[in-house]
Amino acid sequence: MTDETSSSPPGALPRARTRAAGPAVAALCGLAAAAAAVGAGEAAAAFTRPQASPVVAIGSAAIDLAPTAVKTWAVQRFGTGDKTVLLGGIYTVMGLAAAALGVLAVRRRGAAAALFTAFGGLGAWAALARPQALPTDLLPSAAAAGGAVAVLWWLAGPALSPGPSPGPSPSLGSGPVRPAGPERRRVLAAGATIGTAAALGTAGRVLSDRRGDVSAARAAVRLPPPLRPAPPLPRAVGATVPGLPPFITPTADFYRVDTALTLPRIDPRAWSLRLHGLVDRPLLIGFDDLLALGLEELDHTLSCVSNEVGGPYAGTTRWLGASLPALLRRAGVRSGAEQLVGRSQDGMTIGTPVETLLDGRRALLAVAMNGEALPVEHGFPCRTVVPGLYGYTSATKWLVDLEVTTFAARDPYWVRRGWDRTGEVRTASRIDVPAPFARVPPGDVTVAGTAWATHRGIAAVEVRVDGGPWRQAELAADAGPDLWRQWTHTWTGAAPGTHRLEARATDGTGAVQPATRTPPHPSGATGWHSVVVTVT
Repeated sequence: MTDETSSSPPGALPRARTRAAGPAVAALCGLAAAAAAVGAGEAAAAFTRPQASPVVAIGSAAIDLAPTAVKTWAVQRFGTGDKTVLLGGIYTVMGLAAAALGVLAVRRRGAAAALFTAFGGLGAWAALARPQALPTDLLPSAAAAGGAVAVLWWLAGPALSPGPSPGPSPSLGSGPVRPAGPERRRVLAAGATIGTAAALGTAGRVLSDRRGDVSAARAAVRLPPPLRPAPPLPRAVGATVPGLPPFITPTADFYRVDTALTLPRIDPRAWSLRLHGLVDRPLLIGFDDLLALGLEELDHTLSCVSNEVGGPYAGTTRWLGASLPALLRRAGVRSGAEQLVGRSQDGMTIGTPVETLLDGRRALLAVAMNGEALPVEHGFPCRTVVPGLYGYTSATKWLVDLEVTTFAARDPYWVRRGWDRTGEVRTASRIDVPAPFARVPPGDVTVAGTAWATHRGIAAVEVRVDGGPWRQAELAADAGPDLWRQWTHTWTGAAPGTHRLEARATDGTGAVQPATRTPPHPSGATGWHSVVVTVT
């Protein structure tokens, strides 16, 4: 038998055995490569488009490809934080995969690099598959893949290993083992890479925000006084009960449910709206043209179809905008037209029945809410508002295009996912006070809430306790059929114990809210809202 030194030239030092990185250090190297990918991708996106960032592109693709049931569950479970949860999940999966690839790179560096490249390809595919994609949208993913492979090749390679160190005499029959230095160097190099990548990614995100900042342009918007102001709200329109939401929802508290991981930022000076399709006279108008059409105010309660019974996604605001029906009549809607498809700058499409828009209701191309230009998150500079319909068939934010077409010719985003075409708001009543599982004192207990059936109005609300007889609630003043209505009821003689409170509403047509519980998909939830309280 021969040992490792038997073939060495006389007098030569024995070959050093290279110690491979341990699993923990290898995983750290993989994480550093992933960090380099994120940092390079964000930096490149700052010079292309924020939505081309690999993480954002993959997240947007995940939203589009997720089954309807998953989307609905995410909104119900996480509310307006669903996007944060999604991005957190993407980063977590990326981190776990990167750690595994770092361990793989110890033995098969080329295979690990190829898989990192494949992840970059996935980001490029997701970016180019988005509506309104540009060829340059693949550059951030290419930069991410290049950064990841370069860092992985460096950290997992021999460059960080020292030369042979003095070892025992060749006569011992074994070569010297490299000291723990390479492990420490790899850890330090990986840490430095992660820190540098974090700084690069943060700088890229800040630069993207600054380049796309429209706050100054929004602040410069001067809204003309409405030609058709909304009538004053009745003085008794809101019930004064602690815990009951205000009748007019503050803009900062208005719910937001959409699919945008990055908010479109549109300078109104560069904005235009195209109206085309089945019309006699296609139109193209700018923001100043829109303001010059003559604006009108509309008090309206908007609600989301994702609401479960008693859900929170509803709000009331005073909208300001140009008449959408008037613009359609100016364009001349042709016979056979069935839907108006609005498209946002990020490619979202929302379809509204033309019959609904032309039946006399006051639909708007809204430019303001509660007396101020629309916030970016609510569609600045222009969005649609159509009373009587859920947002998914009426509320195109960041609006840039309107196409008059037929149902057969185009399935908008949510219709392709199995939601009802019409989106008519169902009658809803909600108990806001007392809160679920609240503890209340015995005796007389105030029960209060909100009900809405937009464009039909609320005629009555009833409350019952423990399945007993229904009692009429006292309604606040009626501000119109397009707004919610607040109500109160005094529960007399509340006895100690656990009790179940239920509420139901009757709309302006006389139809009583159905008792049968149905989920939001495909046309909105139904059923009576209930809360359980304890009298102590």
